[in-house]
Amino acid sequence: MSLFRKIFGGGNDSSDEEGQSEFNNAPSSFSLLPVDERFTYNFKKNGGKFIYCENLSEVKEQFLNILEENDWFECESLCFEKKLFHLLDENKLNYENPSEPKFLLASCENLIADEGSVLFSSNQIKQNKPNDLPINIVILATTSQILETKSDGLRMIKKKYDKEYPTNITTIKYFEKAKEEDFLQYGSTAKNLYLLLLEDL
Repeated sequence: MSLFRKIFGGGNDSSDEEGQSEFNNAPSSFSLLPVDERFTYNFKKNGGKFIYCENLSEVKEQFLNILEENDWFECESLCFEKKLFHLLDENKLNYENPSEPKFLLASCENLIADEGSVLFSSNQIKQNKPNDLPINIVILATTSQILETKSDGLRMIKKKYDKEYPTNITTIKYFEKAKEEDFLQYGSTAKNLYLLLLEDL
């Protein structure tokens, strides 16, 4: 997936601007683009903040950059996944019974290319509805989690969990407040969402 390095240059801000200009207008053959390119375009169009990471040390470095950018040190955070606690522990962030968490740190089930959305289940967000979650969300996902459609995501969940099927399967799609009243966003709260995408293909 040298595509991400070509477009985003490993998360450097200057190359990110160049990448955005490449995607300013969706190409006429948009549906023929690889699934990862379509996800990237739609995700950024929805207002998501995309950070490509080649390895786990880059993930840690970029997570630290997010904390610095938002001044989230010494604050409470929300996280339901033991595998992610180390990122919070390393930065001395409290995630045990938070009363006012500044952000949610989570993984996801899949990334959906045709919508540019993030698919969650009770494994990441328990029984919380998207509107109950903090406005700020940091997602750690891998390139192999990018799928074509929501139906593909649901099939993957069914295949992955077999018997212990998770509940509360939902997507978050809007990552910035609509500039105009958009009936498609009615009833949903826009999230300030960062995606740390780890290369695993």
